[in-house]
Amino acid sequence: MNLIKSLYRHGDAMYIIIKKKPVSGFARKIGDEPDMDYVKLYMEWVGADHVLRSETHFIFCETIQEAKIIEDEHDTDNAD
Repeated sequence: MNLIKSLYRHGDAMYIIIKKKPVSGFARKIGDEPDMDYVKLYMEWVGADHVLRSETHFIFCETIQEAKIIEDEHDTDNAD
């Protein structure tokens, strides 16, 4: 089990990188464009919710959700 996770920022979003795979690995034949149905199936299989693409690789990621502040209604330190 890999406890150290790689993070990737893309625009305003942050992702945990699950796997990186060469684009060529998703083509039906050498020299073909990647079959996006294969990419989607692999994404689901590895548990990713987002896929980024570089010139050479697909990057299968888990989106890091923005934190939400939850007020503790039982917090008596801030009571007036």
